[in-house]
Amino acid sequence: MKIPSNRFAPLVAFVRRCKAKLLGFAYLGELRDLVVGHQALSLRLAHPNPLSRCGMKCFSQTDEDGITLEILRRIASVESGTFAEFGVGNGTENNTLILKALGWKGFWVGGEKLAYPIGQPTATFSYRRAWITRENIVALAEEGRRNLDNRPVDVISLDLDGNDLYLVEKLLENGFHPKLFIVEYNAKFPPPVRWQMDYDATHRWPGDDYFGASLCSFVDLFSRFGFFLACCNAHSGANAFFLREEFKGAFPDIPQDLNEIYVPPRYYLYSSHGHPRSVRTIAKMFS
Repeated sequence: MKIPSNRFAPLVAFVRRCKAKLLGFAYLGELRDLVVGHQALSLRLAHPNPLSRCGMKCFSQTDEDGITLEILRRIASVESGTFAEFGVGNGTENNTLILKALGWKGFWVGGEKLAYPIGQPTATFSYRRAWITRENIVALAEEGRRNLDNRPVDVISLDLDGNDLYLVEKLLENGFHPKLFIVEYNAKFPPPVRWQMDYDATHRWPGDDYFGASLCSFVDLFSRFGFFLACCNAHSGANAFFLREEFKGAFPDIPQDLNEIYVPPRYYLYSSHGHPRSVRTIAKMFS
């Protein structure tokens, strides 16, 4: 029996329409990334703080890596050092991978399984998988530092989507005073607002605005321990960079007005940035 040539025509037409829609969605995604990228560049270049204009993404979520490198360049600490990071995700996107790429020694603590295998702790790197609280963070930090032969920690980054201010306070109270301390602040609250969530050891961020603490609350805390605010990242208004007062002479050009350092929430993230990430790229840094 001869099959009519137009029997599958409706199905073919349907597939073509679906393909056109999928291509349209892909183009819209690319267009969105172009708009977000242009906006991020414009906001970065227009920011009154010269440090915020140095933003660049390598392994950080947005532009934090460039700011970190410029700060370390100014205090002559790029070539070598030690780092610690609390809250590292699966190990493919955080604030200290760039330091590992430079050959720094360090340790991580976080609640997730890493996307690549990490061997036993060594004098160059260790990862401790643990739920971090105000009650155990000092012990976890001391354990990580012991793995580094008790070297002082030069850079600490902490991003745990909730109890951050309380955890930073415990570290500062117990002698963890790095050259550079990077923290996530709740950018919903501009200066001079002081706000912080109630401490909750079981807190899990539900994706709303109840997390962390305002920038001013962090400034108050760090100033008690001899740190000053140098920068907030211009792309997203998510991370603040604090330095020990002894390094203030290296930053004569940063604004003195807190309102000119503060960055409001700009949580517009790329759906893609450059080539897709490969865990092999990162795993090679640990091999």
